[in-house]
Amino acid sequence: MALTAQPHRAQTRRSGFCFTAFNGWSKVTSYHVLHLEDPAVETAEEAKEPAEADINELCKDMFSKMATYLTGELTATSEDYKLLENMNKLTSLKYLEMKDIAINISRNLKDLNQKYADLQPYLEQINLIEEQVAALEQAAYKLDAYSKKLEAKYKKLEKR
Repeated sequence: MALTAQPHRAQTRRSGFCFTAFNGWSKVTSYHVLHLEDPAVETAEEAKEPAEADINELCKDMFSKMATYLTGELTATSEDYKLLENMNKLTSLKYLEMKDIAINISRNLKDLNQKYADLQPYLEQINLIEEQVAALEQAAYKLDAYSKKLEAKYKKLEKR
């Protein structure tokens, strides 16, 4: 409740203050007047503005609007939680899918490693054969070079 004090102009021999209070629905003004005629006796007079006739309707309207507002706020919060719940469910499903994919990748990798291990002896044999082919190719080049020398010598001997 807000109070404001203002000097009140009364008759020449009176002094007082005016208090105005706002309690949200109505304004109450109170005049406190001090009579200065007899300094030992103080009297007070109080004046109130009459309450508005439709204060009950205003209160009902305010409470109705407040209820609508709070219902809206609670509904929005409820909808937020439902959305969050749905997002959590979808995230959980995505994680389950990712888990299945990871399990399949792991299984396929193990199969691939097993196949590679099964092929390893054959790959070693291929490497050995490749080395032997390279050595045989070198021997063939040497034999070709030797045969060319031998042919050149033979032609030289034949010319004589």
